[in-house]
Amino acid sequence: MKITTELLGEHPDLTSIECDLPISGTWIRGGEGFIGFGVYRQITVSGPKRFLDAQNWWREQLHQLDIKNSVHGSGTGPILFASFAFDENEPSVLTFPDVVVAKKGSKSWITWLGESQPELRAATRITTGQEFSWSKGALGDIAWCERVEEAVRRITAGELEKVVLARDEVATSDQVIDPRSLIQSLQEEYPSTWVYFVDGLVGATPELLVRLNKTLVTSRVLAGTIRRSGDEERDLLLAGSLAKSSKDLEEHEYAVRSVAQALAPFASSTNVPEAPFVLHLPNVMHLATDVTGVINDSVERVDIFAITAALHPSAAVCGTPTDRARSVIDEIESMNRGRYAGPVGWIDAHGDGEFGIALRCGQISADEKSITLYAGCGIVAGSQPELELAESQAKLAPVKSALTRL
Repeated sequence: MKITTELLGEHPDLTSIECDLPISGTWIRGGEGFIGFGVYRQITVSGPKRFLDAQNWWREQLHQLDIKNSVHGSGTGPILFASFAFDENEPSVLTFPDVVVAKKGSKSWITWLGESQPELRAATRITTGQEFSWSKGALGDIAWCERVEEAVRRITAGELEKVVLARDEVATSDQVIDPRSLIQSLQEEYPSTWVYFVDGLVGATPELLVRLNKTLVTSRVLAGTIRRSGDEERDLLLAGSLAKSSKDLEEHEYAVRSVAQALAPFASSTNVPEAPFVLHLPNVMHLATDVTGVINDSVERVDIFAITAALHPSAAVCGTPTDRARSVIDEIESMNRGRYAGPVGWIDAHGDGEFGIALRCGQISADEKSITLYAGCGIVAGSQPELELAESQAKLAPVKSALTRL
């Protein structure tokens, strides 16, 4: 199969492009990134070897292609969108689109399968005033707070140091939910996040699990959260309190340590800043640390799948120690996370790519008339159930807000 990549003369707004095929994948931040249309090939993988299976499947697809790439560079040529489940036993989805339109800096390009370049056009945004009815997911507020109390009890007893507990809510409509409108709303409200869509999973994550560009590897770790007040002076005080909070700094340290340890086998040098910075988002603020490293020359044929396999699950979405935290999640969380809190992103033909953690997201149902929203909180010894519930509500806000704009 022939696949061609060529420069575009114009620099389009990615979220406003359409062609004759439906959207099948997005990865956009600040107006840059990728949007995919149509599905050339798609596969689900699961089990303990799912990242290796994904790697082998993608390489097999590439071997079957006649690649004509006149653009070159990371992210050009064939692109695969991937979304992995949190639990290895649940299905993860790999989508190889028919068409990808990309934008980076002053350069835009298109990649397509087949002989003729598809026609692109600007899509008109239509709002329908869609209304939703809301229901609790696996647990109501009181029951979820009781699970937080149980987690704190186990941590205080010395069973583990940290565990991340998630909760869900469901929004239902009598109309089909349009993913394009959700993507546009999320990109407009949260331009500093990575807005993604893969097989019905849509969200805006602030957390970059890993970026691989040739030999440079980067991971942005977020752990420790405080809700914004909407008042600038008040928010500055809140940011200062977050930066000094022993509870949040402890939670953050576990997450940074887990990422640095996972990268160590691949990197000849790893840079971990001494202290986190405060990342300001429209609805919350996070403690954040950017961990960087250089791939060791002695490590053979590393791609982003291999590094992602080592990184997932980090303490930011699971806990510490990892195995014990996963066991506690299985025992008391009472829901299936699906692909929430799993790696989501893209990979190119050279093995470069970006994977975020699927946070601030919702899973659109098979009939496209309901969406399940997810949020999680890191629980440590100093956690208070009511405050964790409020934090989870703040983390549900991005997709909730986007839904109100449909």
